[in-house]
Amino acid sequence: MEVRVHGSIAEIAARDWNRVAGGVHPFLRHEFLLAAETSGSATANTGWLPRHLSLRTADGALRGVLPLYEKPHSWGEFVFDWAWADAYRRAGLNYYPKLVSAVPFTPASSRRLLLADPEDAEAGNALLTAAVELARQSGCSSLHVLFPDERELPQLEAAGLKLRKDCQFHWRNRGYSSFDDFLSGFSAKKRKNARRDRRHVAEAGVRYRRHSGRDLDDNLWHEVYRLISITFMQRGSMPYFTLEFFRELSRHQPDNLLVIAGYREEQMIAAAVFFESPTALYGRYWGADQDVNALHFETCYYQGIDYCIEKGLELFEPGTQGEHKISRGFSPQNTWSAHWLEQPEFFCAVGDYLQEEGRQIERYMEAVDRHTPYKAPQAEPPE
Repeated sequence: MEVRVHGSIAEIAARDWNRVAGGVHPFLRHEFLLAAETSGSATANTGWLPRHLSLRTADGALRGVLPLYEKPHSWGEFVFDWAWADAYRRAGLNYYPKLVSAVPFTPASSRRLLLADPEDAEAGNALLTAAVELARQSGCSSLHVLFPDERELPQLEAAGLKLRKDCQFHWRNRGYSSFDDFLSGFSAKKRKNARRDRRHVAEAGVRYRRHSGRDLDDNLWHEVYRLISITFMQRGSMPYFTLEFFRELSRHQPDNLLVIAGYREEQMIAAAVFFESPTALYGRYWGADQDVNALHFETCYYQGIDYCIEKGLELFEPGTQGEHKISRGFSPQNTWSAHWLEQPEFFCAVGDYLQEEGRQIERYMEAVDRHTPYKAPQAEPPE
């Protein structure tokens, strides 16, 4: 086996990358990661220096890849290690640069060890060993694998990485025939609140249209990008992905793209960007330039649920954080990351911290689960 380090995903043929990645998850596709690089979104200038690893057999066949970046900061990761970096600084050590295996700016769980044979433990170990060695050779303090698939956790832990637990709020399709069918599982009060949310938006004269990636021309993307930029600017930054990134995806990955836009008198006033796989919908960015009661909930959540029910999609991941999602039918779901730090003292301390943090996350999820809007299940009648 031969492991190589690549300064761009363009050095690996798209057909080969998509074959080992499985070809169906939108964020793992070669087209998505290449657009992130060529559009200037994920490059050395933005703090995402590509260091992708490839593993080939003696005859040159691609056996596996690991998407990997060298980073001088922790922005755009959604797994927060600022306290670790500060502890390094106070100890007179450099936490940056570090190596990160992730999809840039995308907190969605998926495979990180992209293997031609998902059960090929030898290939996965070779990639992880090479990543740790690359961290040492590059002067990086650590290796971080963010939002891996849960099935990869045993291999990551066996390779010496420590696991970190967190949670997001996801929606599951339980075979609903309509939005009303979905709401029928809510308690009366929560069902009334959800219908009131939707009524506020409808009575304000907002009507929705769906735009697939093939429909999204430059003019439409300009309007959508203007709206999502408003959300970022309210938080003091510009969008992580450039406008050219989205235009590239419309050209090369249109079937995975969906924009749901709210119009008022033919003027687009709100928009949410989604990505779609054969089984799931992923909410990513949204924005609006008018203040309408419950507009955010309708655009980002209810419209997405409507779409999943209509298309028979099993899962809806609307993004990170946001306890307001609970009352809209989203439930807590574990997410994970895995970490290796070269400094043994810090690695040991972080391991102790992660165990306690994991227990706190479990208690939080149990508490949150008691506040979901669903009716309590009826007890089975005695025989």
